[in-house]
Amino acid sequence: MAIILGIDPGSRTTGFGVIEMRGHNPVYMASGCIRCGEGDVAPRLKIVHDGVQQLITQYQPDEFAIERAFMGKNADSALKLGQARGVAMVVAALHELAVHEYAPRAIKQAVTGAGGAEKEQVQHMVATLLKLPGCPQADAADALAVALCHGYHRASLIAGATTKSGNRRSWRQHK
Repeated sequence: MAIILGIDPGSRTTGFGVIEMRGHNPVYMASGCIRCGEGDVAPRLKIVHDGVQQLITQYQPDEFAIERAFMGKNADSALKLGQARGVAMVVAALHELAVHEYAPRAIKQAVTGAGGAEKEQVQHMVATLLKLPGCPQADAADALAVALCHGYHRASLIAGATTKSGNRRSWRQHK
């Protein structure tokens, strides 16, 4: 079992999602948005810092996953996104959490089966996979998708390690 905090960074709105992985089964814990509003960048980044700090304190995650930055059409927006990512990653590092990064296409692929899925598809699949009564807000759904992507990746690594160690034991028994 592991509690995973997923972050969808943004300089105006940073989504968060908290799940617990029980083997291959994700269980919803919480989700929402850290709303930074308008204005100067530095105070908005402080809001991201304080929000992620509060989430880590409240939910005590074992693992931290975040969406990897991508270069959109607007370089200024990409720079601000990178700053918000950096702040969230530093908070995780200060809490000695390893930071796991996933590309947007990998996240969509893990949750919907299609790397080019639309936001609505991600929201729907997140709600389905976590057995939610409705679709979460877009930024929160994206953050839950990040957490799910990491949870599935983690579960497959554990399953692979178990299989490999099982093969070794089996080989030793036949020796």
